[in-house]
Amino acid sequence: MGAAPGVVLVVGSVLLARLVFLEHRAGSSASVPGVPTPPAIRPLALAIVRRDDDLLVFEGRDRTKAETYYRPLGGGIEFGETAVEALRRELREELAVELSDLELLGVLENIFEYENQPGHEIVFLYRAEIVDRTLYERDEVGVVLDQGSPVSWRPLREFAEGRLTLYPAGLAELLSAQV
Repeated sequence: MGAAPGVVLVVGSVLLARLVFLEHRAGSSASVPGVPTPPAIRPLALAIVRRDDDLLVFEGRDRTKAETYYRPLGGGIEFGETAVEALRRELREELAVELSDLELLGVLENIFEYENQPGHEIVFLYRAEIVDRTLYERDEVGVVLDQGSPVSWRPLREFAEGRLTLYPAGLAELLSAQV
């Protein structure tokens, strides 16, 4: 007498789940047909660079929301890389600058939707100084080298008053509380 069909299904599901787990653990990005890939939480490190009451940010756009927003520079932390190492690497890639005087200000969790896609980030926020002091003298700093978004200094009060949108969520409040 054979096993009940439900038992085979459960065992098959357990084996499939184990296979997906092992593939993920091994660092494989291969997916199993018919099994959705779970969304990932993305770790980020962002540089909070200030010029008096201004914040250095890049300008982004969410076309589906018709929203212009601003975010400090930085980016994803790669496996085996510390948040500080990631931040230094990202600012070299984005603006070709070096950072100094890094200090952890806090960590924010950001759950959001961008271009109709869900996102989830854990964001390490570091106060930082740019070694090249000439960047502090220009209002329009340039563009993000690896993708072309404008980079500029924006007054913190415009974010705190809601005139401009600052991401990640909660950053404007965190910075206002530290004045």
